Amino acid sequence: MNVVKTGMLLAVLTALFMGVGYLVGGGAGAFIAFLIAAGMNLFSYWNADKLVLRMHRAREVDAESAPDLYLMVKELAARAELPMPKVYVIDNAQPNAFATGRNPENAAVAATTGLLQQLSREEVAGVMAHELAHVKNRDTLIMTVAATIAGAISMIANFALFFGGSRNNPLGIVGVILAAITAPIAAMLIQMAISRTREYSADRDGAAICGNPLWLASALDKIARVAGRTPIEAAERNPATASLFIVNPLTGERMDNLFSTHPATENRIAALNDMARAGGADWRAAQPAAAADTTGRSPGPWSRAGRKRGGPWG
Repeated sequence: MNVVKTGMLLAVLTALFMGVGYLVGGGAGAFIAFLIAAGMNLFSYWNADKLVLRMHRAREVDAESAPDLYLMVKELAARAELPMPKVYVIDNAQPNAFATGRNPENAAVAATTGLLQQLSREEVAGVMAHELAHVKNRDTLIMTVAATIAGAISMIANFALFFGGSRNNPLGIVGVILAAITAPIAAMLIQMAISRTREYSADRDGAAICGNPLWLASALDKIARVAGRTPIEAAERNPATASLFIVNPLTGERMDNLFSTHPATENRIAALNDMARAGGADWRAAQPAAAADTTGRSPGPWSRAGRKRGGPWG
């Protein structure tokens, strides 16, 4: 159903682009704007992973510098039948993570130090599986297509304000003004709706990859409770990257509304709990162990004393 919804939203976005192009610029104007926007987004598509990772000052790790995280991602990638992605760590106290890259062969996953310190091993596995699901579903490609069309719509709208639109415009100058104002907003809303749809798919597929929906549900609950209080400065400066993270890293967005890049966390947790019940999972038996707190009362899953032997990550 989410795939169908994404396809329908992309179709609506394409139809909006064609309609605005005809209304304000005619066929030639629409074609020129589309070529320019496509060129800009093509550059972003090939270089987005490097730009985003550099923006967040992510450092690449390997089996020697971060053996637990690296080997976990390696096993999860094998379970998902994916090539091994590059693994990065971001020095930030907010627990969060994202995936980037133009395809599974050129993918990267990044986790914050806050995620590794505050979540249990099972919960981290659920988060990393979610990010690998984005890679497997080629969500970066889908969002690039959406960004290309949305960018073309905004560019055509700007042309309309400067050049007055096509002579064949049946609505006259009023139609040009309305298109210039409303079309970019409509494109943005559709783009955000596509992003929210892809999050639900990644939750479902990530739960299947890690083997237990409750691990991801517990992780989402912990991340959402902390994210609003601990900002990621790079994301605050560049809010366009917010849609990449598993939970919105920006402050102030808690509702599943038109202007949110992510579904409401409560809705995502409820869907994962429903998935667990349908599969016969027992919450009490599968509840992730608590991670270490700042007082050091529990060693956590990333120290030798805290490593657990249960489950596929033992």
